Amino acid sequence: GSDTRKECSSQPAEAETEPQSMSHRSDTVHLPCGQMRGQGLGNQGTHTQPVEVMLHVKGTLEKHMVQLVAKRQQQDLVPEEQRRHQATGEQEALLDSLMYQLVNLLQSGAAGGLGLQPSCPSLDVRGVVGGGQRAQSSRWPDQPVHQRNDPEATFVSQHLSNRGIDISALFQASFQDYKLYQGDKYDEDKNTLGFINLGISENKLCLDLMTERLSQSDMNVIEDVLLQYPDWSGQPFLREEVARFLTYYCKAPARLDPENVVVLNGCCSVFSTLAMVLCDPGEAFLTPTPFYGGFAFSSHLYSKVELILVHLDTAHPRLFQLTVDKLEQALLEATLTGKKVRGLILINPQNPLGDVYSRDSLKEYLEFAKRYSLHVIIDEIYMLSVFDESITFHSILSMESLPDPNRTHVIWGTSKDFGISGFRFGVLYTQNKKVASAVSSFGYLHGVSGIAQYKLYRLLRDREWIDRVYLPTYRSRLQRAHRYITTKLKALGISFLNRGSGLYVWINLKVYLDPCTFEEERLLHRRFLDNKLILSRGKTYMCKEPGWFRVVFADKPLRLKQAMHRFYQVLETQKLELRVKQPESAQCE
Repeated sequence: GSDTRKECSSQPAEAETEPQSMSHRSDTVHLPCGQMRGQGLGNQGTHTQPVEVMLHVKGTLEKHMVQLVAKRQQQDLVPEEQRRHQATGEQEALLDSLMYQLVNLLQSGAAGGLGLQPSCPSLDVRGVVGGGQRAQSSRWPDQPVHQRNDPEATFVSQHLSNRGIDISALFQASFQDYKLYQGDKYDEDKNTLGFINLGISENKLCLDLMTERLSQSDMNVIEDVLLQYPDWSGQPFLREEVARFLTYYCKAPARLDPENVVVLNGCCSVFSTLAMVLCDPGEAFLTPTPFYGGFAFSSHLYSKVELILVHLDTAHPRLFQLTVDKLEQALLEATLTGKKVRGLILINPQNPLGDVYSRDSLKEYLEFAKRYSLHVIIDEIYMLSVFDESITFHSILSMESLPDPNRTHVIWGTSKDFGISGFRFGVLYTQNKKVASAVSSFGYLHGVSGIAQYKLYRLLRDREWIDRVYLPTYRSRLQRAHRYITTKLKALGISFLNRGSGLYVWINLKVYLDPCTFEEERLLHRRFLDNKLILSRGKTYMCKEPGWFRVVFADKPLRLKQAMHRFYQVLETQKLELRVKQPESAQCE
């Protein structure tokens, strides 16, 4: 027996929640509580003896402990280093649920004797307690967790499938900070105490230019064709313009084919559908880490594709450098464990590091993929956001010949380079007609409205405005914002990667962690949140070493100034607390 005592009431205790692996499916546990579906102890009348209830709980616990051990071997959708936390969390979730129901069963029995209605809601336990408060998972251990007080939201498993529970839990854990921000945004005039968001990579530098351009008369066109169902690949006039645009800005050696263009509502939609059509459930992609966490969410949402992490070195002189040797090693290890690797994911310019791959490096990665018949998905969404004039961006589409053109797929969109993420616009360019056709079918679900497609068509074809007005102003503002942030970081003695591309800078806050653990990283992230500042921590990007954060600087000067003031306050408080810790604490080197 345990000495641990749990206080139970008619409402579940508030606690942290993390989502469940989507590969995990446990059998439904039907426990009696008033009128529940199926026959169980609850239908045996109001005189059920406590000892019978305890025996039922004991049997159920033993059964599920055995199931959890077996299912640890099936956790294909979570990285190996995270799986060890899964069983413990699920056991806690199950125990809490059963104890909660036991108390309510006893209460309902007593209530039944008095002619009262039982207070316990109907509940199924499917690996997580309805997305419940104590349901722990290894899927997203890095996400900050906030307490919830909604018992109805906690006990929702009777209404959702196992898959629905997984998706709901994953979504809640992945976007909790974003939901806080949406409900309490900083505003210079109306809400100066609101959240400042330097965690989401959103370009707010040229909203004035975009608003003016999108308000001009040539944008305001309504025709019958725009109000009706489109071609699921995208309107032909838009796909033709996208092909011309990419030919020009990617410096393609020959005109790109509009038939190779597919338009969907955002780059993550494109990636998610690619994962669906290229992989079967349980198959895998190689991805260098740290990398954009949205792809982890997207790869699990529909397709249940595993991501094999290729951890980059976090020490000089090869700081976060991707090499073919690293790829070879990761592929070999995955193959030896029985994983079927179908492709390689690259982001160029890289997110969150800001690296811009050289032409030679890109060729090496593509040749590696060809040797093993791997698809290459390369995201070039930041291709126009290189602001260091000494750096040259090389698109995959600029190569004279691709090592394996039928397995090379390029993603681009306007969210970052043009700062119009609200348009929800993403592009796939692939020479593989079968892949293009399969991805196009998802336009039925993930298409872009006809009105938005027309505005995008007008925007992308205005090459003169883009080259003479927008890009020079945008890159100048990027440079100034980057200079401001990095100057502040240098003054604080904080090291960072200075790469000259993207909307963000990758900073090292290891000296503020004592001990050097991901839990301490999470607590520091929590402290930023408490000070109404949102940053993205390294674990979100699957970084193997704690202490790294991504700071987005593509914002207005006044907000950046206020954000850095809050940033400084948090670090000063953190330093004071570190000084009073025991000297034997193991601080990060």
